Amino acid sequence: MPRLPGNQMDAWQDQRDVKNPIPALGASKDRRDAEFAEYVAGRMAAWRRVAYLLCQDWSRADDLVQGAITRLYVRWNLVRSADHIDAYARVVLVREFLRDKQSGWSQRVVLDGQPPDVPGRSTDHDSALDLRSALAALPPRQRATLVLRFYCDLSTDQTARVLGCSSGTVKSQAAKGLRSLRRLLQPGTGPGHASASPMTRRSTTGSAING
Repeated sequence: MPRLPGNQMDAWQDQRDVKNPIPALGASKDRRDAEFAEYVAGRMAAWRRVAYLLCQDWSRADDLVQGAITRLYVRWNLVRSADHIDAYARVVLVREFLRDKQSGWSQRVVLDGQPPDVPGRSTDHDSALDLRSALAALPPRQRATLVLRFYCDLSTDQTARVLGCSSGTVKSQAAKGLRSLRRLLQPGTGPGHASASPMTRRSTTGSAING
């Protein structure tokens, strides 16, 4: 076996002494995935709830959440170091909904606007159903604005950042959405011909959206 010159022999020996980086990379990915799985598990129920309020269909809500999770996973190395991970995740979910609406999914699927058979906190169940049906009848951006403002309890500026618009646009969309809800909840005019009294409608608006 020919002998290598001294400097080449030293370099070859140094390479042999370097540990194989593959196991370390694998362990790092396992930790990353475990961290991501733990984060998602802790927020899945809340994401599904928001997604349902946005699209008014549980099957589609699951699809929206899955799409958001996929996008989060791809960027997790960057997202995990963000100051407000939950805020970023909310942006991803809401924009997934708006992107989906723009793709024409709502033209291919007919929703009945009926919520699932789950217990709620509202003391007036019929009024809550009326309100959710009315919410389902709103245009996507108005619905998203109301969900973010009154369910997620975001400020006008925070809502604007999520929707990628100005604060003035948020105020306008919220005003239009609330005005449409009031009109839809008038007796005999809304989905299902809502019959709640004005006092009942005011008292159940927040609780019905919050479920």
